[in-house]
Amino acid sequence: MPVELVLASNNAHKLDEFGRILQPLGVRLRPLADFPELGDIPETQPTFEGNALQKARYVFDRTGLPCLADDSGLEVDALGGAPGVRSKRYTPEATAASNNRRLLRELRGVDQRAARFVCALGVVTPKGEASLRGTVEGAIGDAPRGHHGFGYDPIFLPDDAPGRTMAELSPAEKDAISHRGRAGRRLPELLERLL
Repeated sequence: MPVELVLASNNAHKLDEFGRILQPLGVRLRPLADFPELGDIPETQPTFEGNALQKARYVFDRTGLPCLADDSGLEVDALGGAPGVRSKRYTPEATAASNNRRLLRELRGVDQRAARFVCALGVVTPKGEASLRGTVEGAIGDAPRGHHGFGYDPIFLPDDAPGRTMAELSPAEKDAISHRGRAGRRLPELLERLL
């Protein structure tokens, strides 16, 4: 019988991406939509790891089911690590298009555009809790390109795919190098201890 985890996210892209990553491990994800009574999950911690564990604890405490949560974002060196944990809410509109426009505007005229995507995963089960982190290094481009992915993918140029944005990669190419893919491939060591 496959192991079930609740994914503490309403983001359909994350559900698909984690589903692809965890399927070979025999892990079945249950979407947060299965638990509408949970409402909004708090994200009030100052770190990606703190937010991931806070979300996983919130769902576990209310359902009693093992939970996987992620907190992901973009860190831009020239902006002192911003947008960081506020990546999703970098603008009042909190849309990918408005966030990307703001970031490109803030980097206008800046030559050093080094950045990284960060994904922290938190797992909470009856046996305990743990977190881990995956990153992908790259730079911010000058304009959005590509139609795959979501969030900052159209403006992020990963070092592992020179000349292409994350949004120009196929799902399989993205999974192979993404921050979420790298963190997800480390999940077996966590799940082995906690399930």
